Amino acid sequence: MSTDDLKDFERSMHEEIDAFLEAESQPAKPQKTTRPAAKKPQPPRASASEMKTGHIVKLAVRTKQLEMDTAFEYHSTSISKLEAQMEAEKAANKAGYPIIGYVIDIQRV
Repeated sequence: MSTDDLKDFERSMHEEIDAFLEAESQPAKPQKTTRPAAKKPQPPRASASEMKTGHIVKLAVRTKQLEMDTAFEYHSTSISKLEAQMEAEKAANKAGYPIIGYVIDIQRV
């Protein structure tokens, strides 16, 4: 590089620094206030085919004491069978099945 190139580079750097400092010292223009964007809805829970790890738990559940068993399927991301079963039981209770009969099946994903 020649001295002329270095002088040109140095001069352009000083101009850029001065422009930056000048813009920083000027008062900022009031910006238009806008409402915050509404929260985007969460995507539905991943299906069993999209999950990488976890268990699919099938429970026999009932809403009444003398009712026929209904299969309730829950997809858990837990790697523990016991934890997946507990999550499934809580989800079944939340879904309106107060009576949990037994575990039909637990499949690893």
